[in-house]
Amino acid sequence: MASGRTDATSGVALPSSIKLGADQDMPAPAPQMIDPFGRAVSYLRVSVTDRCDFRCVYCMAEDMTFLPKREVLSLEELDRLCTAFIEKGVRKLRLTGGEPLVRKNIMSLIRSLGRHLESGLLEELTLTTNGSQLSKYAAELYEYGVRRINVSVDTLDAQKFKAITRWGDLAKVMDGIEAAKDAGLQIKINMVALKGVNEHEIIPMMEWCHANGHDLTLIETMPLGEIDGDRTDQYLPLSLVRATLADKFTLEDIPYKTGGPARYVEVKETGGRMGFITPMTHNFCESCNRVRVTCTGQLYMCLGQDDMADLRAPLRASEANELLNDAIDEAIGRKPKGHDFVIDRRTKQPAVSRHMSVTGG
Repeated sequence: MASGRTDATSGVALPSSIKLGADQDMPAPAPQMIDPFGRAVSYLRVSVTDRCDFRCVYCMAEDMTFLPKREVLSLEELDRLCTAFIEKGVRKLRLTGGEPLVRKNIMSLIRSLGRHLESGLLEELTLTTNGSQLSKYAAELYEYGVRRINVSVDTLDAQKFKAITRWGDLAKVMDGIEAAKDAGLQIKINMVALKGVNEHEIIPMMEWCHANGHDLTLIETMPLGEIDGDRTDQYLPLSLVRATLADKFTLEDIPYKTGGPARYVEVKETGGRMGFITPMTHNFCESCNRVRVTCTGQLYMCLGQDDMADLRAPLRASEANELLNDAIDEAIGRKPKGHDFVIDRRTKQPAVSRHMSVTGG
């Protein structure tokens, strides 16, 4: 572990500073994790908490029961787990939630993980956030090595934003986005496309994003977890959205990639990029390089399947990583070819019972 002081509140060893530059000696290439279909797993998404200060209608029920703290990995355990994956070939690490920035002392973990950027083992450390805490943390995020973030914003209408998030304040989120921009962070806005809710706001959102230098990614609602509403009413196929956009704008497919599943176009009239994440109308499984770890240490090899591997038990069974590494290897060896997402209009039951806030976005 890099030398530096220890954070008194979390016990995570912290590097003195994060220095990013091309003049550093690069380490030898790490081994790759190859799944049964020949895909190299190089992208890890880690949920640091299932808790959130919003209750978005497509993600959670309003009256949520959250996990007992004893079941959630400590910051030290999250650091050790992420490090094990990085040593096995993970090059991109995304912290998610719930809302990651509501986790107590989360910045100490981010600062500690920054040592892998300094060493060159990790290419990118980033996070997905609802933006509510960005005014407080944006400058620190940049200081500790984060250069790009995703912010979830489904509407620019304050009243509708409140209705979608139940507890959210759009003005606070917009202040956070401005603080992130001022700090030097590159921002991608994630917008879940909801039929009858925000489908007529997609073009204004795109124009606002591109005018402010932000990418926009549209996401189809996914059948994860029980919610208060009916997903059959929410589902809006992005194939239809793209066709509508193509009637009004010039969309050029581009090879731009961020490591995730989005397929990007450049909008000629705005000069900006727009991504489409389409788990329902066109899955992206053939090129999947991702696995997800929940805040309780469960490794899901596929977001759309229930098969998982428990990493918390081997993590806590020994201070050495032999048991943990064996569990990771076994799990990667059974990563499935693709997901089973479907909007079931007969039973209206989710394809997967766990909530997105548990697995991480």
